[in-house]
Amino acid sequence: MAEATIPRAIAQQAVEWMVELQSPDASPDLKQQWQQWLAADPVHEQAWQRIEAVNGRLGAMAGPDTLDFAKAALAPQGSARRRHMVKSLVVLVVAGGAAWTGYRQTSWREVLADQRTGVGERRTIDLEDGTRLVMNASTMLDVRFGSSERRLRLIAGEILVQSGNAGGGRPLLVETPHGLATALGTRFSVRLDADGPTQVGVYDGAVRLAPVDGQRSLVLQAGQKSSFDSQHIGDAQPAREDSDAAWVDGVLVARDMRLDHFLQELGRYSVHPLSCDDNVAGLRLSGAYPLGDIAKVLDNVAGLLSLQVHSVSRLWGLRAASYRLVRAAPKK
Repeated sequence: MAEATIPRAIAQQAVEWMVELQSPDASPDLKQQWQQWLAADPVHEQAWQRIEAVNGRLGAMAGPDTLDFAKAALAPQGSARRRHMVKSLVVLVVAGGAAWTGYRQTSWREVLADQRTGVGERRTIDLEDGTRLVMNASTMLDVRFGSSERRLRLIAGEILVQSGNAGGGRPLLVETPHGLATALGTRFSVRLDADGPTQVGVYDGAVRLAPVDGQRSLVLQAGQKSSFDSQHIGDAQPAREDSDAAWVDGVLVARDMRLDHFLQELGRYSVHPLSCDDNVAGLRLSGAYPLGDIAKVLDNVAGLLSLQVHSVSRLWGLRAASYRLVRAAPKK
């Protein structure tokens, strides 16, 4: 039998009660008020049972993500971190098990990220030390500036960093699950994809790469790029900002790129899935493609490679759901 949907307003109240009761300063009066709220409506009881179920599931998943959740729950009221946590828990309480299935595929670090961009969105952020960040599409980032260091934790996506001059001697670090990239007065990019290594390109100054479990580090100079996982660092390769970081200006640059790889890159900026048939995946293309009109890019690429764009539609054909490039049918 399907779970009952909890009204969002009541789910919000239940989450706020949970957060307040977890505070070390929770008073007997507060607990009494919570008991009164609980008894006032059977739906309040249902919402609270669902909160307890969520807490139980989180408790069974002890690790860095649940530690982040606990820190967010104890963050000052009104803080962005706490608002993110409350909003996410409300979704779980409203929808129950269906939402939990989606949560299992998304860590709390992603849910609670300080800064994020959506599909196709790019954003520029100026930090307190003068550092400027440009976030690429579908990027999640935490900013952790303290007395001894300036740390940016890249959770997913890609950033271009122009380090500021008001750091007070504190090192500027970009952390990923694979290790650290330490800026040495510089302009550089860091990219973290779901199933790949951390990729770093340096365009000014230098950056030191240090895998978390590695035995050596590597200093990249301007005009170099490399990638690293938790143990190993790849060899330095030439880096070109005008192509590697062209996304900052809303352009995707392809240099003899396979079609399937091109569509994978272009897909970061499209709300619709992009793909191609296997028999054309190895076709290669070059060029600079503006990211403002994905459909136009697909038409241009199809014309260049003698392909056709097939779209799968929904809503009785009024809206495209996905695009696929296929070999053009021979003319009769």
